[in-house]
Amino acid sequence: MRRFDGRVALVTGAARGIGRAIAARLVDEGAAVALADLDADAVVASASELAAAGGEALPMVCDVTDRVAVAATVAAVVARHGRLDVLVNNVGVSAATPFEDIDEAAWQDQVGPTLHGAVSCIQAALPHLLASPAGGCVVSIGSVNGLAAFGDVVYSSAKAGLVSLNQNLATLYSRRELQRQGSSSRGVRFNLVAPGTVRTAAWTRSGPDGLATLDRLAGRYPAGRVGEPEDIAAAVAFLASDDASWITGVVLPVDGGALTGPLSLGNWAE
Repeated sequence: MRRFDGRVALVTGAARGIGRAIAARLVDEGAAVALADLDADAVVASASELAAAGGEALPMVCDVTDRVAVAATVAAVVARHGRLDVLVNNVGVSAATPFEDIDEAAWQDQVGPTLHGAVSCIQAALPHLLASPAGGCVVSIGSVNGLAAFGDVVYSSAKAGLVSLNQNLATLYSRRELQRQGSSSRGVRFNLVAPGTVRTAAWTRSGPDGLATLDRLAGRYPAGRVGEPEDIAAAVAFLASDDASWITGVVLPVDGGALTGPLSLGNWAE
């Protein structure tokens, strides 16, 4: 299935993990994808691997907290491809700072990339998304932490902010509102994916302890396992595609059932 033939996507935090899986899925479905990340070596390696497999992948070194860098990244993508149809906000920073220790620096270090970074990327991309002949689309990666109490207060607050941002922008830049203003744009759809625990390097690089934690967490999910980056990529590809053309402003939990209710969550403290 190639739902993105002729379309151009920008994925942030794309060097590894969930972001790389999203980029790979979009490339596999025909998109030309710009992979943006702070880690120059890793993002070049990931883009090279995708290109070697026959896809069109462009590495971009970008700090989403730097508005000038974000604007330059978007401009470079549009200069190369002539358009931008899909933006995926995947950057998220968690330091698990205890609540009583949260100071301004701890707040900014996590909220800056996770929430403000997404705002900067959307603002830079928006003119091009509005001009997309396919209709622009933004998919942000939230978290179940932004929907319920799983701890990690700063990260959770930033992810909750993405939910409200998603809902507001889905209305502000909808086709209806733009037509009321006399615009012929097809509008921009905004949706959010909220993952549960996903097997990424953040867990596996800590060795046996991280793997043991993943195994323990797997038993707490109704689905009987933790998520894989490809699970999130599949949800993003759906929401960014024409298959979801009548879906905007939604939060899609991809969480193995963690949010289904008290029966699901009752054993999390064990």
